[in-house]
Amino acid sequence: MTKFNELNLNPKVLKAIEEAGYETPTPIQEGAIPHALEGRDVLGIAQTGTGKTASFTLPMITLLARGRARARMPRSLVLCPTRELAAQVAENFDTYTKHLKLTKALLIGGVSFKEQEALIDRGVDVLIATPGRLLDHFERGKLLLTGVQIMVVDEADRMLDMGFIPDIERIFSLTPFTRQTLFFSATMAPEIERITDTFLSAPARIEVARQATASETIEQGVVQFKAGRRDREASMKRKVLRALIDAEGESCTNAIIFCNRKTDVDICAKSLKKYGYDAAAIHGDLDQSQRMRTLDGFRDGSLRLLVASDVAARGLDVPSVSHVFNFDVPSHAEDYVHRIGRTGRAGREGKAITICVPRDDKALDAIEKLIQKEIPRLENPVKIEERAEDAPKADRKSRSKPADDKPEPKSEARKGDGKKDKEPRGRGRNRKDDKGPAVVGMGDHLPSFIALSFDERRAG
Repeated sequence: MTKFNELNLNPKVLKAIEEAGYETPTPIQEGAIPHALEGRDVLGIAQTGTGKTASFTLPMITLLARGRARARMPRSLVLCPTRELAAQVAENFDTYTKHLKLTKALLIGGVSFKEQEALIDRGVDVLIATPGRLLDHFERGKLLLTGVQIMVVDEADRMLDMGFIPDIERIFSLTPFTRQTLFFSATMAPEIERITDTFLSAPARIEVARQATASETIEQGVVQFKAGRRDREASMKRKVLRALIDAEGESCTNAIIFCNRKTDVDICAKSLKKYGYDAAAIHGDLDQSQRMRTLDGFRDGSLRLLVASDVAARGLDVPSVSHVFNFDVPSHAEDYVHRIGRTGRAGREGKAITICVPRDDKALDAIEKLIQKEIPRLENPVKIEERAEDAPKADRKSRSKPADDKPEPKSEARKGDGKKDKEPRGRGRNRKDDKGPAVVGMGDHLPSFIALSFDERRAG
C-alpha cells in the first residue's frame, strides 16, 4: 500500500500531513499527485468525499514552494463553485502550508472588496475564488492572471449546474497557454468533455469508481404519506419532520435537513425555530458572514439542526453528523448519495430518513435503482386524518347540521303576531344605521313568475 512519503512531496508538506494524522493517500490522491508533480495536466473524475482537495493542494504546495509572487499576479488559481467549498479549500491550504511561507487569498462574494484587494496587492501564491467574484476583481483592474502557473477547476459538474461554464471559459482565456491545469469533476457531461478537450493538453485521466452506493454504516429509511388535502401537504410534511426528529430522541445529536428549493429551506428553518427546535438555514442567497457563522456553529456543536439546500451536499466536510433528513426527495438520484454521505463518515454510524409524497415516487425509484437496494419503509409517526376544521368551507357547512335538517320555510319563519317585522331581514335589505329608511330590494314581495316551474313559464 502506497504511503504519502513515497509520493515525492516536499518534506515540509509531509510533516504537515503527518501532523494532520494522515498516512495513506486515497485512490484519487495516489493517482493524481505523481502526474501533477511531473507538471502534466490532470483530469480527475471522482465523487465528493474521495479526497479530491488534497489531490491538488499537496502537489501545488510542493511546486510553489520555490519562488515568490508579484503584486496583483497570483502564481496559482483554484476555482470553486460555492463560497463554502472555496473556504474549505482555503482551510486545507492553511493545514498543509503551516511549515512553508506561502501566501493565499480567498475571493468570494459577501466579503469586502477592499480587504481582498489589499491581499492581492501584496502578491499571493495561491488565489482561491468563485468565478463571479474573480471576474469582478479582474474587470475592476485589480487583478492580472498572466502569471498563473497552475490552474485548478474543482467540482466542474456543479459549475455546469450553476451556469458558470461561460465564466470558466473566459477565465481560461485570461491565463497563459503554458499553465498546468488540474480539472476535477464527479461526472463527465458533454459540455464538460468539450471544455477538457479544448483547454487541457494530453491530460492524465484518473477515474475513481463511481460512488453509487452509500456507506454500510448508514441506516436508511423512507416515510411515505399522502396528505388529506393538497394545500396542507407542506405543513403536514413539516409536522412529519418534527415527529421524526422527536422519535430519534437523544440519538439525534445533530442533523442536516435537505430541501430542494431555497424558499423551502427558509420556511422549514423558521417553522422548526417556531416550535422550539435549535435550527438555522444555509443556502446561496444568504450573506456570506451569516453562512459561515451558521456553518461554524454546526461544526462546533452550538447548532443542532442545519437546514440546507444542495450547496451543503457537496464538498462540505462536517464530522460526526448523526442524522440526515431529506425533507424533499432529490430530483437527481446521485444527489441522494451525496446528501446521506454527510453522516456515517470515517466508519461512524449514521442514519438517513427521507420523506416521500406521491409525486416523488419516480425519483425514489431512480434512487433505489442507483444504489441497487430497496430503502426500508418506515411507519409515519403522524396519523393523517382530515379534521372538520381542515375541510373545505362547503363541506364544513354541510357537516355543521344533521343531514335531515331542513331550513324553516320563510312563510313559517315570518309568522308571529300577524304584523310585519319593523326591521325586515334578508339579503335584499340593508340599513344605513339610523340615518335613513331601509333600502328595500325585492323585499317581502315574491313575483308570481318565480314560483312557476320552467315548463309552466315556457307554456305561458
